[in-house]
Amino acid sequence: MDATGICNSGRIPADRRIELPMIDLYTWPTPNGRKISIALEEFGLDYEAHAVNIGDDEQFKPEFLALSPNNKIPAIVDRETGRSLMESGAILLYLAEKCDRFWGEDRWETIEWLMLQMGGIGPMLGQAHHFLRFNAGAAPYAEARYAQEAARLYGVLERRLSSREYLSGSYSIADMATWPWISRYEWQRIDWLEYPSLRAWYLRIAQRDAVQRGYDVPQFVNPIPLPED
Repeated sequence: MDATGICNSGRIPADRRIELPMIDLYTWPTPNGRKISIALEEFGLDYEAHAVNIGDDEQFKPEFLALSPNNKIPAIVDRETGRSLMESGAILLYLAEKCDRFWGEDRWETIEWLMLQMGGIGPMLGQAHHFLRFNAGAAPYAEARYAQEAARLYGVLERRLSSREYLSGSYSIADMATWPWISRYEWQRIDWLEYPSLRAWYLRIAQRDAVQRGYDVPQFVNPIPLPED
């Protein structure tokens, strides 16, 4: 935010931001976690990241469950208002309302594409990761089912983006929610040749400074994956 309470553009380096009450972000470098670290960078909000290592079951600790009863990252605490929130979609809506930015060209279109990510793209691609990457060969039916569903959802996004640069016309919280899941395309057996508009959208967002900063929160894991030419 600036001194008037308006959130920054997200392009301001951390060491130049005006010091105001911070948001505490409890997260881990997963698609759902990266949604919020990217959003905080885009909104230009000052925040402090707290790693919740889900590989070590830290999401089940009582102090985290007090913030996120569903034992899922991410969660935030807004020190300015005292409000805590779980569920990445709710957090994105809260940040967009707080800053009155990144609503796209049509607020309800943005919300509907955010809901598609929450109800479809995230859960289904998550199942694709489980069966195609982590349990390959264990359940051929499930592998085929979720590979087909991943391809179907990519097709939905491809058709949407064939006539616009972003899901709701201009860059919005719907893009911030969806992009981190597509960044794991290597786990989803996707042929990018079939999705040229989605590929262009993915690369366009990957070039954003705030996305590059937020991708490595709370720690660096790997460079942002980039499709081959």
